[in-house]
Amino acid sequence: MESNQYLDVFIDESKENLQVVNDGLLELEKEPTNLSIVDEIFRAAHTLKGMSATMGYDDLSDLTHKMENVLDAIRHEKVSVNSDVMDVLLNSVEYLEDMTADIAEGGNGSMNVGTVVSQLKAIEAGEAIPDKYTTEAANESAATTTNDEPKTSSSNTLTVDQFEQTVLEQAKIDGQSVYHITVSLSEDCLLKVARVYMVFEVLEQSGEVIKSVPTVDELENEEFDQSFDIILVTSDNEDDLQAKIMKVSEVREVTIQPFDAEANQSIQEQEQSSDESESDEQSETPQKNESNDNGGEQKKAAGNKTIRVNIERLDALMNLFEEMVIDRGRLEQISEELNHNDLKGTVERISRISGDLQNIILTMRMVPIEQVFNRFPRMVRQLTRELGKDIDMQIEGAETELDRTVIDEIGDPLVHLIRNAVDHGIETPEERKSKGKPGQGKMLLKAFHSGNHVFVEIRDDGQGINKEKVLQKAIDNGVVSAEQSSSLSDKQINELILASGFSTAQEISDISGRGVGLDVVKSTIESLGGSIEIESEFGKGTTFSIQLPLTLSIISVMLVVVEQETYAIPLSSIIETAVIKRSEVMKAHNKEVIDFRGHIVPLVDLRNVFEVPKANDDEEDYYSVVVVRKGDQMAGLVVDSFIGQQEIVLKSLGDYLSNVFAISGATILGNGEVALIVDSNALIK
Repeated sequence: MESNQYLDVFIDESKENLQVVNDGLLELEKEPTNLSIVDEIFRAAHTLKGMSATMGYDDLSDLTHKMENVLDAIRHEKVSVNSDVMDVLLNSVEYLEDMTADIAEGGNGSMNVGTVVSQLKAIEAGEAIPDKYTTEAANESAATTTNDEPKTSSSNTLTVDQFEQTVLEQAKIDGQSVYHITVSLSEDCLLKVARVYMVFEVLEQSGEVIKSVPTVDELENEEFDQSFDIILVTSDNEDDLQAKIMKVSEVREVTIQPFDAEANQSIQEQEQSSDESESDEQSETPQKNESNDNGGEQKKAAGNKTIRVNIERLDALMNLFEEMVIDRGRLEQISEELNHNDLKGTVERISRISGDLQNIILTMRMVPIEQVFNRFPRMVRQLTRELGKDIDMQIEGAETELDRTVIDEIGDPLVHLIRNAVDHGIETPEERKSKGKPGQGKMLLKAFHSGNHVFVEIRDDGQGINKEKVLQKAIDNGVVSAEQSSSLSDKQINELILASGFSTAQEISDISGRGVGLDVVKSTIESLGGSIEIESEFGKGTTFSIQLPLTLSIISVMLVVVEQETYAIPLSSIIETAVIKRSEVMKAHNKEVIDFRGHIVPLVDLRNVFEVPKANDDEEDYYSVVVVRKGDQMAGLVVDSFIGQQEIVLKSLGDYLSNVFAISGATILGNGEVALIVDSNALIK
């Protein structure tokens, strides 16, 4: 086992500690006299420093150590908290995050951090914060912290069972020595499991480990304090063993003494006698012991057990289950065809069990959106300082869970929207006061569940969208014609800012990238099967509302037939299915429309969209229509017939077919045929 086997754990725990530091610093800026916050930040930084030093990432450890010195000065009230100090500390966190990301990508975490290190040293010394990089500060190595005194040995008594006793006796006959070794680690040792392994590796090169207390499993689970005991059979002497073990870093003390097999035998007999007397006591007082046992069980049950699982394993599990869903569909179809009662009952039971299994697997892949939200408060703080604005950002519903695949993709669109809100939405304090608003702007980032979707809202109380300006810009850019503009609703005008290349900014800003337009945000969200809506009132603020599916892997669809081909339409976008008479179809702007519950809904014939050859030229008396919705807009998709609802596995079409119009993927049906999945959003204009 090598140190890289601990790399994933190191990266995960480093990110967690950095998040604690980041959140704590933002909270400290609001409450600069609350030293309990500093203590929490200091503990997380100290943990990160120790872990990075143990793993050999000296640059990461050095920067964290310099940051830790400043935090220590703050908590001892030698340094006062102000905006300049917070800028340097948050900048340090950003460097640490970049270093951790570099390590995660296979690098060594090295980075030129001379400027921020010199700034941290100046803060610690009470000097003016320098603006320029100094070579001396960059090359100064991190100072080491003073270790605490080691703990005493975890155990002075080590016993072996009858089989192990026989092995030890044979070893002595063969001329080998048997030692009882006690190893004590440093108090501030973070990756204790790694140190235990290194000790075992040294000992196994010298002889054979017969037993350890705690057990190997307990040691691997870090279920021990700072010391552990080992019985070793070896040909080496005590001095050689002592020297070898002490070469392992963070080992503070090693005690080696000959193991006495006869004393062990005596101890075993005493323990056996004690066990027998305890057994007698248990038989005499069953009620008391029963109570204790139950209490133990309750205590054990109350423990919260969690494990880390590599996401690749979850992906592999999901892929296998997707194949199972396909076979389940095939079984259901065969069951219906054969109409065999026993087979039907078995298939129904398999369907129920696999449905429960599906829910468990999907739940395992769910992660809180907090992982995305956590990075925004620091980003908003930095932007407001650059732009001279004052914004109070609030986050709600960070515990809302989404599929990991969606989480990975939603970050960049949210960054773009938040940057736009800070740059173009919320005014400067002077502008706000001149309009009768509070000088401090408000921004709310909110997530919540609704049905099979998660909604993310970004709300600000800024200047809102100037609809006249947007409409004029859209006409100038050829996004809409002057004739079309007269019939657009306020909501449709708002959504024009999502058009490709659209921008109302007089100057393209590096902050928001508004010159690129919000079409990238829209396309990314729609590629996830989601949608985005905009509500705005000029002078009062804007709300971006994003609707996202809970998961992308397994979805519910309506299977329909167009000529001889089968298509799947996601249920999440379907309002209703209907069969209408041809006489009920009307014409508007040379397009076929129907009156659906008081709304004029255009008809889209999938036969024409996908260029499916028509079997005959006879006009149908009835239309089978699937009414779909995208926000407030609707369309009726004309098909030949409905098959029914089904859960299907969404499969990508691959890079060669990535830009097929109105097709978001494909699935394999129970009969082995491939059905294309319709992207109804693309069909609604």
